[in-house]
Amino acid sequence: MVGIMEIYQLLPKLNCKECGKPTCMAFASSLLSRESALEECPPLYESEYAGQLEQLSSLMAPVSGATETGLIIHDELCFGCGNCVVACPVNVANDPHGAAIGLAPSNDKVILVVEDGVVVARNVGECRRFGENKILCDACIVTCPSKAIEFV
Repeated sequence: MVGIMEIYQLLPKLNCKECGKPTCMAFASSLLSRESALEECPPLYESEYAGQLEQLSSLMAPVSGATETGLIIHDELCFGCGNCVVACPVNVANDPHGAAIGLAPSNDKVILVVEDGVVVARNVGECRRFGENKILCDACIVTCPSKAIEFV
C-alpha cells in the first residue's frame, strides 16, 4: 500500500500553497485520501520535477481505482474464493440466508460478490469504513488468502 511519506518524498517540498494546502505534507495526505489530484500541484509539472511526477503517477495509479471507501480489489490477485463475501459483516447483516452461510448472496444489498471468478464491490456506500459512523473494519482483508483486497 502507498504511504504518505512515499508520496511526500516525491513532491517538490516547496510549501508554496499553490495546491490550496498549507504544506506539501498536507497535500500528500490529501492525495492519499483522493481529495486532491497531482494536477493541483503546479510546481510538480515544471521540468526539474519531471522524474518525480512520473514516479508519483506510477505510485498513485493503484489508488486511482479505489472506491469511495478506499477499497481496492486487485483482480490479478483474486481467485474468487469468496472468503471476503462471507466474512463481511454488512453482507451477513443484509443477507443472512445467503452470504452468512457460505452461499452466493441472494439480494442486491450486499457489498462484495463473486462475478466471473473474481470479487467485485457493489453498494460500497454501505461499507462500515464509509459515512459518518465509519469504523476500521478489516474483515474482508484478513480473510483474503491472496491479499487481493486493501484499503487506501
